[in-house]
Amino acid sequence: MATVVERFLQYVEIDTQSDAASNSVPSTAKQKDLGKLLVGQLLQMGIADAELDDMGYVYATIPATGGAEAEPTICFCAHMDTSPDCSGTGVKPIIHTNYQGQNIALPDDDSVVLSPNQHPGLLKQIGNDIITASGTTLLGADNKCGLAAIMTAAEQILADPNHKHGKIRILFTPDEEIGRGADHVDLQKLGADFAYTIDGEEVGHIEDETWNADGAVLKIEGVSAHPGFAKGQMVNALKVAATFIDLLPKTDCSPETTEGREGFVHPVGISGGQEAVEVQLILRDFTLEGLEQKRFLLDRLAHQAIKQYPESKFKLTISEQYRNMKAVLDMHPEVSQRAHEAMHRVGLVPERRSIRGGTDGARFTAMGLPCPNLFAGEHAFHGKTEWTSRQDMEAAVAVIVEVARAR
Repeated sequence: MATVVERFLQYVEIDTQSDAASNSVPSTAKQKDLGKLLVGQLLQMGIADAELDDMGYVYATIPATGGAEAEPTICFCAHMDTSPDCSGTGVKPIIHTNYQGQNIALPDDDSVVLSPNQHPGLLKQIGNDIITASGTTLLGADNKCGLAAIMTAAEQILADPNHKHGKIRILFTPDEEIGRGADHVDLQKLGADFAYTIDGEEVGHIEDETWNADGAVLKIEGVSAHPGFAKGQMVNALKVAATFIDLLPKTDCSPETTEGREGFVHPVGISGGQEAVEVQLILRDFTLEGLEQKRFLLDRLAHQAIKQYPESKFKLTISEQYRNMKAVLDMHPEVSQRAHEAMHRVGLVPERRSIRGGTDGARFTAMGLPCPNLFAGEHAFHGKTEWTSRQDMEAAVAVIVEVARAR
């Protein structure tokens, strides 16, 4: 029986970065490389219906044990892709055993240092085994910790004749990091009563609240003219866009200046030339009222920028991305409570939290499948200092096993 660390080390070496610029499904074919491996391992466990569909989704079923057929059908979900924000090619995982609170310089680039000053969560890991990449790539803890935990828990459940459980559905998704993880899930085929994404951070966390999230596109039109003869004629859309971006909040309402339940607006891309420019932004807030205020803020700042450049024009388009899952989960308190009780049974102190990010679970919840997010031991997501610990992943396995246990 493979350990959770053995599985994790194998999975992170497979490059599965998604690509927001791609229109294919999944966005990168290499995500299917991991999907094929996972299906093969599920089949080896004896899960006969494990499959990788054409869209890159892995489905599998552990049938209910005798006498537990009336139990709810529970789905455990993780995503296979890693973030496009940092290279995932050639990941070289390193285990730092018996961590004692020191800085960890990563060997392939010793300027990349994992320090308790920047990562205070390390101070909760004294004596544990920390896993990092080598300094030139992300690690892939997000969300291969979740993959490894679900796979290990599935094997343990199948091997334990005393573990009574209802039907368990396993779902692994592509393209979560680019917001498309739920786009092609067949919830009718999945057939779950509720689900849990295993995609969180610290041990004990149960995340039942996410952002309300919108995307925004600001299209700015200038007036093009030959630069040698442009006086009194040219209106450079790039300069209008630069003025708009400079007007965005700097001391509040931005990712780099907010925490907790504070929302933000955030430019994520800009393209175009002197005649026309497109600025892409995201808006985040835990309340719909706060989200609406941020829409008004963008519109006001766009008008303010245009006012400085006569003859320029703009069009602001707002699109819904996902909504706070708390409103739905509050109508199904038994789902989070089940995880709460499971953590108590394995000796953990559960803590319900809001997550400053999105998960497939937020989308599933909006689609009618209640799905809070449970910890997986992922830390410092999307960068070269990403890390996890063996003990955190083992705790995630124990919780999954207990959540699945028949009551």
